[in-house]
Amino acid sequence: MLFVFLWQIARSIRVHLGPAPTSRTARAGGEMVVVRSDTLAGQRFSLGRPQVVGRSEEADIQVDDGYASEFHFRIGVQEGNVVVNDLGSTNGTYINGRRVTVPTNVGKGDSVQIGKTIFEVR
Repeated sequence: MLFVFLWQIARSIRVHLGPAPTSRTARAGGEMVVVRSDTLAGQRFSLGRPQVVGRSEEADIQVDDGYASEFHFRIGVQEGNVVVNDLGSTNGTYINGRRVTVPTNVGKGDSVQIGKTIFEVR
């Protein structure tokens, strides 16, 4: 019985944290492209420095999306990998359809979604 209990706990933790980081991590110098947005579709943003994405005029990348928070997520390079960090947004940040609550590595081809706005890492 103890084994089953511990197995359930381990499984719950894995589901909460999400899948293991992918091996196709994007490197510094990549870019993020807006693939779906009412106002930003097709725009490209360099990932050379940390950037904050949100509705605020003070955000580095401003999105016009009613479901986005003022300062929604930060994307930048840490130890050679591109990392997305949700900044406590109300509606969440989703990577490849899964909500993330901890800093998460992203790779080329991964999608980052806030509200109705979808970015792709390239």
